[in-house]
Amino acid sequence: MNQINKPQHPQTLTECPNCKSTLTEKHGKRKLKSGEKVQIYFCKNCRKFFTEKRIKGKHYNKKIILKAISLYNLGYTAKEVVKKISISYKIKLPEQTLRKWLKDLKEICTFLKIRKRALKIDKNMIISKKLNHGQIYNFLLHKPKLEIRKDELPKEKLESLKKYLEFVQSEDFPHHIFTIEDEELNKRASSIKAKLLDIEKLRKQNIANKLTELALMLVKNNRERHQVVQNFMITNDSVTVACEIPVYLTKNDIKYFKNKNFVFDLENYRTPITGHIDILQIRNGLVHILDYKPCAEKVNAVNQLTIYALALASRTKLAVKDFKCAWFDEKNYFEFYPLQGIYKTYQRISI
Repeated sequence: MNQINKPQHPQTLTECPNCKSTLTEKHGKRKLKSGEKVQIYFCKNCRKFFTEKRIKGKHYNKKIILKAISLYNLGYTAKEVVKKISISYKIKLPEQTLRKWLKDLKEICTFLKIRKRALKIDKNMIISKKLNHGQIYNFLLHKPKLEIRKDELPKEKLESLKKYLEFVQSEDFPHHIFTIEDEELNKRASSIKAKLLDIEKLRKQNIANKLTELALMLVKNNRERHQVVQNFMITNDSVTVACEIPVYLTKNDIKYFKNKNFVFDLENYRTPITGHIDILQIRNGLVHILDYKPCAEKVNAVNQLTIYALALASRTKLAVKDFKCAWFDEKNYFEFYPLQGIYKTYQRISI
């Protein structure tokens, strides 16, 4: 009993399912029937024990299930996935169990529905490039999905978007403008106020919430959240085509929009204005710019995402009306049309 009152185990960031406190500590492990061991935690706030969060109705650790599905969606065969998981986690995983997981989660991990088609386009699903832009950003591009989503956009617009995503990977891309340390010379979109018009944002639920909830089961600490969510979505959904896309807005870009009667106030900021789009999707005839925000309900990302839309429109020569923006976490999804905030005669569209 004294051990419970004075635990000697390291504190974690794991949230208690009972009281939602993060004042928790590891308290040994328990062995399951499958042979796998799960972590036990003790909550110092409500003084209850709990185990790692698990996918409802499953007897395997959630990390094993989600890792297996992700490997399968990266192009590995079922036999190869079973072998890799069995070796990595020192368990015996029947192929029929993997098949059941795939069936159970196909409505959330929707890439399963287009996997065969994607494999015919390119077996090397995702291109990854580390970008040293002051800090390391992991640019990701899903080539098969970009091809599969081609019917969602006019050919010339899709080609322009593809050309820019390819340009990002080249040495000719102006990577140096993202490494300027002087904050006055290199303004981040996340720190700028553009003084926009009123924007109608819609709060809703989206499959991105469900994917994020699953992805966060794989997170070891808060620093990993963004990358884990991005990796999981580009691997397992059917619409995310790229992640961590660098964009920038120049003085000439701002002048161009002003000449087109766009209304925003960025003239007093030094350019280039830079940023990295978390997630880029193509669906419903639009390009969707998404930003993962932990505790999304407590923030307003309209300014930041509108600047991202202006920047990407400038780089790709797409119209601002071709974009829709949203920020989200595992519980909320807030979306809006960026054109509403910068063009007075824009006709309100029902979201």
